[in-house]
Amino acid sequence: MALLPDIHFEISERKILLRILDTVFVLVCLQLVGNFFDFDYFKISQENWLWIILLTLYLNIFGTVFELYNLKQASKFQTTLKNTLLTVSVTALFYLLTPFYTPELPENRLQIIYFFLAMAFGILVWRWLYITLISSPRFYKRVLVVGDSFDIKKIINNLEGADPNYKIVGYIHTDSSNEVGDIPETVEEYPIENLTFTVSRNGISEIVVASDYSDGVSKPLYLQLINLLESGFPIREYMQVYEEITQRIPVQHVDKDFYRYFPFSRSNQNKFYQLFHRLFDIIMALIGIAFFLVIFPFILIGNLIGNRGPIFYTQKRIGRNGFAFKIIKLRTMVTDAEKNGAMWAQKNDSRITRFGKFLRRSRLDEIPQFFNVLFGEMSVIGPRPERPVFVRELSEQIPFYETRHVVKPGLTGWAQVMGSYGSSTDDALEKLQFDLYYIKRRNLFMDLSIVLKTISTVVFYRGQ
Repeated sequence: MALLPDIHFEISERKILLRILDTVFVLVCLQLVGNFFDFDYFKISQENWLWIILLTLYLNIFGTVFELYNLKQASKFQTTLKNTLLTVSVTALFYLLTPFYTPELPENRLQIIYFFLAMAFGILVWRWLYITLISSPRFYKRVLVVGDSFDIKKIINNLEGADPNYKIVGYIHTDSSNEVGDIPETVEEYPIENLTFTVSRNGISEIVVASDYSDGVSKPLYLQLINLLESGFPIREYMQVYEEITQRIPVQHVDKDFYRYFPFSRSNQNKFYQLFHRLFDIIMALIGIAFFLVIFPFILIGNLIGNRGPIFYTQKRIGRNGFAFKIIKLRTMVTDAEKNGAMWAQKNDSRITRFGKFLRRSRLDEIPQFFNVLFGEMSVIGPRPERPVFVRELSEQIPFYETRHVVKPGLTGWAQVMGSYGSSTDDALEKLQFDLYYIKRRNLFMDLSIVLKTISTVVFYRGQ
């Protein structure tokens, strides 16, 4: 008899579902408003297919920028309400001001209010249904961790922290000589015997095997896992699950078997991708430099008032293939910030000036690096370049740290939009995990996602 898990929506399925039904509910609401009110600004018909495509495009782009498809935030209605209003406001503004491809502005300006309210109402109704139904406990993935070497609390923090619908409900520990770590009250330990009964009785959706590769799981447990697997039950390896859910590479667990778990992205050798990437870098660098020249007078005034001293500073960083170059930045700290030697920048660092704090939060301090991008020393997207002293230190403490130098460093990157600001070795490990995930999977769509998420970081003033 097949032992199949309950219905559960994977991360990618939920994101696709959110995007598709956001669009469907918006179009349905606009159609209903058109039918019941004197509303003719936006009409759905075969003749107006371009209107629908453009509106859908704007909705998805700005929904990404304002984190409407961030699953953590999508599970909270208050946050969803804020993100929806921001998304709809900017979408409506861009749609109204797009010439030739959208309807002419109506004489009755009240129709613009109808247009805005219909979109906001449609998304909010669907998101309420999503939170009430799909994000409810009945659709949680109930997971059983099995193996002989793991820290159950760390596994819970890693996986549940990345996906609120992923719940570790129990574990089976096959080696009593290894510590499991602190065990939360909501997690139960189950016996090795009769695994099928445990899975069936507790509504387990998936088994995750977290085992030492040198020993593997015990033979009795292995036979039970094979029986479950043959019956169609999903069983996956922890590092595979970790990478998929957290979108990071678990380098601290890979040990010497590196290439088995970290095949490089084909884009790293793809000439078309590399050409496109360089053209994109040049275009963005020219735009960034032009923008910098426009705002430079205001930066000059701000520097005179709240950041007395030199405007620019340069610092040696490690680039592609380990070659050093000088990065260009706007100065945000006091002039003698490192008189006692190199130090990590901390949150609320006392060395940061008043104006420097604004530059960091808005990411404006990074703009001069567009010159580094134009010179080919950096890319717009890639791992952030680190200082030689920290590279030496981190390379000794973190496995595969220097692997991040196989691509050009970037102005922004996957670690910057997905992780927290790095101010310690632990933070550097997390950043490396994100960086290696990008190097492994980099492609045009991922680059576009990073650009949009970077805009979101700037909009929400999250720089440090």
